[in-house]
Amino acid sequence: MSSTLVPLTSTFTSVPKQLATSTNSQFISKARTNQTHGFKVSCNALPQDNENQLILPETQKLILPNNNVDRRNLLVGLGGMYTAANLTSLPSAFASPITAPDITNVCNDSASGFNTANAIRTGKCCPPNLGKKVKEFTFPTETTTRVRWPAHLGTQRQVSMYTAALAIMRALPDDDPHSFAIQAKIHCAYCNGGYTQRILGEPTFALPYWNWDDPVGGMKIPDFFLLEFLPSYDAYRDARHEPPLLVDLAFDGRERFVSNEVQTQCNLSIVYRDLVRNGTDSKSFFGGEYVAGDAPVNNGAKSIGSVEAGTHTAVHRWVGDSTKPNNEDMGNFTYSAGYDPLFYVHHANVDRMWKLWKDLGIKGRNEPTDRDWLDASYVFYDENMDLVRVYNRDCANIDKLKYDYFVTEGETAWRNSQPGKRNKNEKPQTVSIAEVKTVEQLTFPVGVDPELKVRVKRPAVNITNAEKGRANKILLINGIRFNSDKFVKFDVFVNDNVEDGKLTTPCDPEYAGGFSQVPHNDNMKMLMTSAARFGLDEILEDTNTEGEEYALVTLVARAGCDDLTVEGIKIELVPY
Repeated sequence: MSSTLVPLTSTFTSVPKQLATSTNSQFISKARTNQTHGFKVSCNALPQDNENQLILPETQKLILPNNNVDRRNLLVGLGGMYTAANLTSLPSAFASPITAPDITNVCNDSASGFNTANAIRTGKCCPPNLGKKVKEFTFPTETTTRVRWPAHLGTQRQVSMYTAALAIMRALPDDDPHSFAIQAKIHCAYCNGGYTQRILGEPTFALPYWNWDDPVGGMKIPDFFLLEFLPSYDAYRDARHEPPLLVDLAFDGRERFVSNEVQTQCNLSIVYRDLVRNGTDSKSFFGGEYVAGDAPVNNGAKSIGSVEAGTHTAVHRWVGDSTKPNNEDMGNFTYSAGYDPLFYVHHANVDRMWKLWKDLGIKGRNEPTDRDWLDASYVFYDENMDLVRVYNRDCANIDKLKYDYFVTEGETAWRNSQPGKRNKNEKPQTVSIAEVKTVEQLTFPVGVDPELKVRVKRPAVNITNAEKGRANKILLINGIRFNSDKFVKFDVFVNDNVEDGKLTTPCDPEYAGGFSQVPHNDNMKMLMTSAARFGLDEILEDTNTEGEEYALVTLVARAGCDDLTVEGIKIELVPY
């Protein structure tokens, strides 16, 4: 473990009474997790509470404030949710910012998001009701900035404070809002949402993050999450993936058995795709837009964001125990992910992806400006166990929230990891593109298992450099319909050039990205609908196909796609 001191600063001054007796208990931090597009709601609401209920939005469109909050992750709020039937019956004209209710008596035990017959964790996930009124969020007044530290570089002092704080949280009563038990139940309680809060250390402490994009020691599970550090250890992880094995940021359930050198380079290329190639604009990075009144399940226009569909989900699946009925803990997003302390440092890095995306300084890398997004609000317990309402507009700037991220040696490695270009002298594709059906010749919806090849006409060919500077070429896969009770994943390749019998891999230049989803529902096999977006500008250049009228798009099923279908595939020019 590194002895290099990572800066420690903080801003919190208030201390929960339960923790005031410990020298390692003066710091409160909150982290937020996320959810995707559509889902079934498992907590029920009373009909008379309609005005105060939450219509759940997409994780990429929502962010959370306060001093140490993962801003890009969804907080669905404390209180009642609509059932799936109620969600779809709301009037579509009710288009306004999403507002989370305060906590009342409308939350029921959950039976959604997991196989209840063989569940390892509990469905009794409702948060405590302390009978408090909701307060408005205010920015911290302190002038110091707390710096989050990469877990693989944590000093002995930092690690000791972190694990001691987790031990304190685990020792609190299960009905204490600050207890680890409550944090672990948040996904389940809030119906696939992702509100969590954490109690850590002292006033000079900040959250660590799992720096899985750093090739200099960051791509394996941090050492202090192993068994010898019991407070931060979780028994339900994939035993095959303990250090020194490197994480696979395109994991689809199958082991790749490649060298560390190959895995490292592949991981860096995947982060590059998530943030640069596929995160070309706010919609591509954050995902589709939801407002109050949208039915989250039956809406195929709501796309999933680039990080959410890529590295975020891959890490969830890679960590979860594949031998358990629900891939507990991290492998099941809905009900068990929060039981693993590794979940929170993973999501701290997901939050960091947002900052890195903005720091690229590339045109189009900005948060949404729509009022419905800016005025969306959420409710959470703060360090004093008070309910606080926060707004999106307050939390886009981490300077105002008084936290930042430590810069590591491998910080920028992924920025120089654009996938390699195809050799111009390579032989043509083994399957003539003219033999592949066009989109117009297919009858939708169409399946993708084991693979789907289709020619997609481009809206513009051989455009000028000036025209390139005004719009991005985006591949849109719409109406992705799948059963939410299982892990699903398919990969997308553009103009692949491989021999018969061989598969292109996520490490190849033809790889556009993937669509993946961890389980969000129980064994009722509820259908969910989503969409995906992939940037094409660089991939057409890298495959030497910029001047071709059609792009050959290949969808390759990787997991759970036996009944997955898509409603449409097209290429559009999307202005910056």
